[in-house]
Amino acid sequence: MNGYDERMTRLSIDADRLYASLDGLGAIGAYHDEPTGLTGVRRLALTAEDGAGRRHVVAAMRALGLAVTVDRIGNVYARREGRDPRAKPVMMGSHIDSVATAGRFDGCLGVLGGLEVVRTLNDAQRVTRRPIVVAFFTEEEGARFSTDMLGSAVAAKRIALETAWSRTDRAGKTVKSELEAIGFLGDAPVELDPPHAYVECHVEQGPVLRAANVDIGVVTGVQAIAWHELVITGRSAHAGTTPMDLRRDPGIAAARIQLYLRAMVLSGRYTKQLRATVGVTQYSPGLVNVVPNRVQMTVDVRHPDDEVLKKALGELVPFYAKVAEEERVEVQHKVTARTPDIAFAPRVQELVLRHAEGRGLSFKKIVSGAGHDAQEMAAVCPAGMVFVPGEYEGISHNPREFSTKEQCANGVNVMLDVVMELAEEEGV
Repeated sequence: MNGYDERMTRLSIDADRLYASLDGLGAIGAYHDEPTGLTGVRRLALTAEDGAGRRHVVAAMRALGLAVTVDRIGNVYARREGRDPRAKPVMMGSHIDSVATAGRFDGCLGVLGGLEVVRTLNDAQRVTRRPIVVAFFTEEEGARFSTDMLGSAVAAKRIALETAWSRTDRAGKTVKSELEAIGFLGDAPVELDPPHAYVECHVEQGPVLRAANVDIGVVTGVQAIAWHELVITGRSAHAGTTPMDLRRDPGIAAARIQLYLRAMVLSGRYTKQLRATVGVTQYSPGLVNVVPNRVQMTVDVRHPDDEVLKKALGELVPFYAKVAEEERVEVQHKVTARTPDIAFAPRVQELVLRHAEGRGLSFKKIVSGAGHDAQEMAAVCPAGMVFVPGEYEGISHNPREFSTKEQCANGVNVMLDVVMELAEEEGV
């Protein structure tokens, strides 16, 4: 027996209250996006805007009577006590940092949805057997310090604290100095005491669920991801006087690498599921009539099967050297992020599926194409995710990112059901 009776226990969140909380946090770091004409969110990790967002969420946590702790990498944990203080907690969470051109749902739905679960339990005066923790993690996006899931990776012991602290942004500022600057260099230990389970609700960030016209994504796992940062060095020269065959042009090398990535994907030799993106190319000195002497670029390669990704990288990395030789430039590359494919706990998947059915919601099993804090938590405890669909073909990392009030409420209600059942389970 686990003390859970679905018929006697089912509650529902306040959809209006959840959506209002998303709007409230979305106003912090808001900006006018010229290309779309919409209001977007720019709350890069450990900036002043992120600090303001963090204080906003921490205030909401404390208003709910939760005990808040901040660890040495800036991860924030808010604990609601249960009937058995010895029992390991059930954790919900995600992140509130954003890319530079974000909407208001990515990450925030998981954090604010977790707080809405707590509000709902408080309103019903329901105390679970296990404690419940709502968390948000530092620099999930990797948009500022060039490695994703940084805070949760430190909590899960994949990345050492000193290594994380020493990471720098493009201005040379370190993670540690920026945590101090916004007042979130906490003193709690970073190594997470494994919770009983971890559940994260998130927008899909893709078109699959909306195209299938289903309500809930039962996330089976996260695909493997590799990020490379390349610095290609050549020689500046006059654009009008230097013959093409005498140039050492890093821009040509960068273009060849990007086209080679596209050819790898289109070839099908790594299946149609291989995805590759060049998201950054920065030319120096960046003048119209000067052959550049330096290009900095990023490469993002993903596949649901880590072994297939390894093979693709085994072809790509030697191509860097080939281009360097043929274009007479220097190519330096470093790995800024590398995570294998992750399978979520069958038990958590089963609960998500069953509670979606119990609420009369349609569902689809889906592999996440994006990285999430849940994949780091999967290394320390049973973990899983609830996806909600997005409108406009599920576009994300863009001010057009949009999930309806009903879609958000459906996902958080399923998370509520899953967490309530997990929080009544017996054992330590």
